[in-house]
Amino acid sequence: MKKRLSPYVIIPLSFVVINLIGTLILYLPISHQETADVKFVDAFLLSTSALTVTGLTSIMDISMTFNTFGKVVIAVLIQIGGLSVITIGVFLMILIGTKINISNRLLIKESMNQVSAKGAVKLVKNIVLITLSIEFIGFVLNLFIFMSYYPFWEAVGYSAFHSISTFNNAGLDIFGSQNMIPFSGEIILLIISMIMIMIGGLGYVVIYDILTKRRYKKLSIHSKIVLKVNLCLWLFGFVMFMIGQLQSNQYTPLEAMFLSVSARTAGFKVTDMTSLSTLSIVVLVFLMFIGGSPSSTAGGIKTTSLYVIYKSIKGYAFGKKTITYNRYIADESRYKVYILVTSMLAIIFTSIVVILIIQPLSLEEVLVEAVSAITNTGLSMDTTQKLYSTSKVIISLLMLVGRVGPLTVLLIFNRNWPLKESKHVKYLEERIMIG
Repeated sequence: MKKRLSPYVIIPLSFVVINLIGTLILYLPISHQETADVKFVDAFLLSTSALTVTGLTSIMDISMTFNTFGKVVIAVLIQIGGLSVITIGVFLMILIGTKINISNRLLIKESMNQVSAKGAVKLVKNIVLITLSIEFIGFVLNLFIFMSYYPFWEAVGYSAFHSISTFNNAGLDIFGSQNMIPFSGEIILLIISMIMIMIGGLGYVVIYDILTKRRYKKLSIHSKIVLKVNLCLWLFGFVMFMIGQLQSNQYTPLEAMFLSVSARTAGFKVTDMTSLSTLSIVVLVFLMFIGGSPSSTAGGIKTTSLYVIYKSIKGYAFGKKTITYNRYIADESRYKVYILVTSMLAIIFTSIVVILIIQPLSLEEVLVEAVSAITNTGLSMDTTQKLYSTSKVIISLLMLVGRVGPLTVLLIFNRNWPLKESKHVKYLEERIMIG
């Protein structure tokens, strides 16, 4: 009997294959402006950044480097990365009438980080419909603003690219080397962009739950947790950045709110990142590390992980079980959070040490760059273009690991997941001294 590949192998493999194809296309002259000279490592970094919806690139001005075809390729990579290769593949199978077997349903389950494979096909249809609908609305709203800056057809291109990039929390743009800083005075554009980022970071499951149930009380526990944690983090970031603003006197309240939203993990900037105060950088790293929510376009350890950590600490401190909404949080969920957080921290620490060995950079620069990469955020202290080729490869790998998910990467090496105890072998319990 032919052995099938595990979903934990197929998911990262699909990203690697698409990434290599994207790299080759962006490297070829067909994608460039006539005067542009793109190195292979830069094409690889940009393709990875677009596919993992991160936003880090050593090619500072995409608009001056790539032609219309190249920009379309980048937008397509962002869309594939946001929806996921698996989702798009299954949706195409649905369109041509191919039967979705149990293997494909399991792929969807793992790709979208779902608890069950039940309703997987319906989930894919809803995800694609919701994505295209929201992006179209964002495109129309953006168009009215960009038409005052560019000729009509150029405005159409800018609006479409920006809508795709904001909803997918990608952070890439075709405005120029300053990202959204030239538009910091466009209040309506900033608000539209923030809303698109927020919706994209909530997750498809939550969006669908809100659209169908429409009342907070009827929402699932997952949706309530996601909304509650996101609101707290947005407000926390805003308040802390405003305190940090007192030290640097750099941005307005609206820009502070935009930075709070973008740090989770969109990567758009409306202010000079190199001038942030130390407090702002610490808060920025924290928000990037948390990221968005499960089954969303954002990265990070996710808001639900933060919630489980908070509930676990609270339960331990007061000698109670880990309870939320009158439900016991499963030991498996808490175990997964522990593995996720520790593996993320270990990867970040290792990558920082290696990059600092390779080249002389400040700790702040490398810390922000590494955390931004693995959480698929894209915010940088203008460090990416300073990186050596080896460092760029490390950052690219961090982006891929962050998009696929550290847990999925770890499960590539585990052929016996989920773990099952033998019926015939029992082990004595050992209580190891902790703390």
